[in-house]
Amino acid sequence: MAIIVTLDVMLARRKMKSKELAEAIGATEANLSKLKSGNMKGVKFETLNKICEVLDCKPADLLDYEPDDGKPG
Repeated sequence: MAIIVTLDVMLARRKMKSKELAEAIGATEANLSKLKSGNMKGVKFETLNKICEVLDCKPADLLDYEPDDGKPG
């Protein structure tokens, strides 16, 4: 299974830079970059909540799912 992070799309829709979001949620730009690229093993619900608050969106607006081979899990 592949979870696709679409945070960059939401940032573009909100006309916000990663640096601005990082400052608003109290995260580093480096960690936000890792999240955007999908190179994190997990994200705290607290962080996800802050991102959704600032961007006025839902978690589903930030994450997508694409099966690797067309078969479930």
